[in-house]
Amino acid sequence: MAAQTEKMAVPTDAELLKAQADLWRHTLCYLTPMALRCAVELGIPTAIHGLGGTASPTDLIAALSLPPSKLSFLGRLLYQLATAGVFDTTDAGTTYRLNPISYLLVDGVHIDGDACQTAIVRVASSRYYVEAAFGLADWFRKDFDGPVPSPFEDLHGATIFDDSMALLDPEMDKLVHEAKASHNHMGIGLVLRQCHDLFQGLESLTDLCGGDGTTARAIVRAYPQIKCTVLDLPKVIDKAPTEGVVKYVAGDIFHVVPPAQAVLLKSVLHLWSDEDCIKILAQCKKAIPPRGAGGKVIVIDIVLSSASGLMLETHHLVDMLKLVMTRGRQRDEKDWSDIFMKAGFSEYKISKKVGARAVIEVYP
Repeated sequence: MAAQTEKMAVPTDAELLKAQADLWRHTLCYLTPMALRCAVELGIPTAIHGLGGTASPTDLIAALSLPPSKLSFLGRLLYQLATAGVFDTTDAGTTYRLNPISYLLVDGVHIDGDACQTAIVRVASSRYYVEAAFGLADWFRKDFDGPVPSPFEDLHGATIFDDSMALLDPEMDKLVHEAKASHNHMGIGLVLRQCHDLFQGLESLTDLCGGDGTTARAIVRAYPQIKCTVLDLPKVIDKAPTEGVVKYVAGDIFHVVPPAQAVLLKSVLHLWSDEDCIKILAQCKKAIPPRGAGGKVIVIDIVLSSASGLMLETHHLVDMLKLVMTRGRQRDEKDWSDIFMKAGFSEYKISKKVGARAVIEVYP
């Protein structure tokens, strides 16, 4: 017998009107990141900070040397961003003040590593990212031979964090690396403060794709007994500081991982396919001692379905970003368990949730 097709009830007038308004919101919500990019490029958060944390549109017109004829337009931009939660507003939109979101967009503010996240806004709203997203329908229709490239790779012929990106646009490549660094550095102080058992007893640690060593130096400051090594690509290591606190090694995470008691993978594995993650984790397993000698891999990344509400929406938006830009993805706990076991590990535990990400300890 053929399966019965359930008939959808005809929406009520009220439901249709609400649906239309919701459709407007979903269709037009791309304007919020564009407005946010505009605010970053004009330097509005930094200007408000310089004016004591609160400013009116008139104050900002003067501080930013914008034409007075743009006053009412600036007010509309600020009000939209306040509605989206980027700024707080007082006196019915006559003044605006920084909140935690806009504080992250103030140049020169350093808390918990390099707090400023403006590079992330500029990268995510860049024409390269937006054009790749525009091409999603065409990408879905294509039948590729061999490994499936990301929509970004297919459209631009380049891969982010790869030399091909530098050949495509050197300035964009530099901005992508800045965005990655600010994304990775944010939150390590919180991990160190709230996950005391994570680093207790460790004598050595290798930070894979650790960039300029900001995370490794923070670990050494909190736990001076830990000898930290950073592994990253040669073009990254060439620009690393030479303060002597952290050892820097140029290399490839697929070929060799410097031996240590623990290996840290902070916001790394979501850039790679399951097959590549298994290869990376297998190299990590070779680099660490048995569990009885303290060996473990520390993964800091998103675990899908571990949140609700706006945080769950954020998780899946980041997953869509990975779909568009990389061959990687975000994973739920079962996905993580599968790649850990296939890489030869015996056990794992989710130790702590830190904002949008989780701290996972993986044991050989």
